[in-house]
Amino acid sequence: MVASHPLHLSGNGTPRQLHCRVLQSPLAGVSDRIFRGLVRRWAPDALLFTEMVNATSLELGHGRCKVETLSEESGPIGVQLFDHRPQAMADAARRAEDSGAFLIDINMGCPVRKIARKGGGSGLIREPDLASKIVEAVATAVQVPVTVKTRLGWCGSDADPVRWCHQLQEAGAQLLTLHGRTRDQGFKGSADWQAIADVRRALKIPLIANGDINGPEDALQCLAQTGAAGVMVGRGTMGAPWLVGQIDAALKDNVIPPTPSPRERLQLAREQLDGLLADRGDHGLLIARKHMSWTCTGFPGAPQLRHALMRAPTPAEARALLDRQIEQLVVSA
Repeated sequence: MVASHPLHLSGNGTPRQLHCRVLQSPLAGVSDRIFRGLVRRWAPDALLFTEMVNATSLELGHGRCKVETLSEESGPIGVQLFDHRPQAMADAARRAEDSGAFLIDINMGCPVRKIARKGGGSGLIREPDLASKIVEAVATAVQVPVTVKTRLGWCGSDADPVRWCHQLQEAGAQLLTLHGRTRDQGFKGSADWQAIADVRRALKIPLIANGDINGPEDALQCLAQTGAAGVMVGRGTMGAPWLVGQIDAALKDNVIPPTPSPRERLQLAREQLDGLLADRGDHGLLIARKHMSWTCTGFPGAPQLRHALMRAPTPAEARALLDRQIEQLVVSA
């Protein structure tokens, strides 16, 4: 069992406590309000995040839909921002704080080329002085804690994760989440948990381990090896919103909630589709398709159903496909 006491972050006037040592990673195109609501059923106290938000989009207004309803949701929700301009990041952080952000996280790890090439995300790993200025500007601008999510380095040959993470700590980050790969690796190979352990020993602030944590056993092994204060789960939750809650139960030595049955997963897919349609209109069907492809697995006929769902031309047809499959599973039970 990991430490049972809350993780305390002092902030800059507004302290926060994390009662759950499992964090849900920000996931572009995935961790929207509907997805967070599903994760919250199994993990009521976990720190969840918005999709990462471009500071410019908050400045211009079209990104505010990602943060404007935070105060209506339950549990702690952080806002993750990215940009390469310190003042723009500070302004965006203030807007996010005013919208109800539990804390502000700065993305310095996204490996997507178009973001890194413009100096955001993992591109800041190659500009450590600018990265420090961004952390300092954001930490000064808001009262809630400021955290950073990053990677071991840009590439293996020049990676110095201890020095890099120590610089972020000194700039004012109150917690770091470290993915155990470099930017060049993307998601290839295995996460280097030993490198995370080396960084953890060098820091005074809490370190959250990230990378290759796809279930309770992975989380327990990662924490045993790294000594991290907690874990962040990302791609493993796509199609599995119950995973954060399962890992949290394992870390607290509680009974692990069962994985939903195929019928229950289909019902979740139906509910998520309905929520996305209510939020986004017919465009919600396009967003829901990837979620349905991840969730609709583990029963006879699942590949055929996914194929049909990906090609369903209307929300009504997608609903009908899910409803018929649910009925078939009930009959065959």
